[in-house]
Amino acid sequence: MRLFYYVHTGHRIGLDRFRRAATIIRALGDVDITLLTSDFRIAQEARHFGVKRSVGIDVVRNIPQIAHHGDKLIFDSDELNPVMHQDMVQFFSTFIRVTDDPEAVQLKGELLISPYLEGEGICNGVAVDDDYFKEHPKTIEKSFFFGDDDYEEDLLANIEMFAQLEAELIVGFYYFLDYEDKIAPSFTKAHEFEDYDEVLKASRVFVTSSPQAVLESLAAGGRPVYVQRPDYVRDFIPCFESLNIPIVDGFDKAKLLLVLDGVLSHKYHQLPQNTQKIANFLKENLSL
Repeated sequence: MRLFYYVHTGHRIGLDRFRRAATIIRALGDVDITLLTSDFRIAQEARHFGVKRSVGIDVVRNIPQIAHHGDKLIFDSDELNPVMHQDMVQFFSTFIRVTDDPEAVQLKGELLISPYLEGEGICNGVAVDDDYFKEHPKTIEKSFFFGDDDYEEDLLANIEMFAQLEAELIVGFYYFLDYEDKIAPSFTKAHEFEDYDEVLKASRVFVTSSPQAVLESLAAGGRPVYVQRPDYVRDFIPCFESLNIPIVDGFDKAKLLLVLDGVLSHKYHQLPQNTQKIANFLKENLSL
């Protein structure tokens, strides 16, 4: 009986779920687990995130071609339709779904990890690596991370708005080869994808459209500002509101500049440190 962890990733999806999965896998420690990703490129990079074994698959429906009936699966994706969802719950002996949807409904036989829901068979919390909660000197006044994906080149289309930030840029994993050359001149400095952790932890103010990066910045003692991209789901809005994180809806330059004007005096709420709580929930229910 094997254990798998599937995450939806890709050029139009980004790596938020992957970063969360890597955090959870590291927290599980020496557990025999295979990470499944929906693109092959990040599967090859997973070892740099502390993931020992990772496999890329074409589409979510191919999971049963790798797993066997009765195996166990942690599932982090919004790809399932109701029929596939029910089939997955029945196919695996243990099916644990990670969801950010405030309106998510728990199926009979499945377990949930959610920042919103509570109850039997549900772990309430968000996964942020414990290392972020340590004290990190702030040597970068302001940085910007649009996300790991920008297939439609929305950042470039709104580059004038973000150029006014006078911030250091973190380049996304899925950016096309020449894309960095187009956007980098609008920022004070450009950091490669591999420098993500170092830059985020060192940033006093962190402007981003990545929900996972918002949480990591807050944990690291930064002052995150969330820019809600039109092409991203809005599931994290209630969570960020509960943490009193400033939110800019869409490419509203005036709102962003207004938020940044008062961000240093803004009162953030503390993020609970609960990754070990999630790991313990998984170990208990997966009999690890």
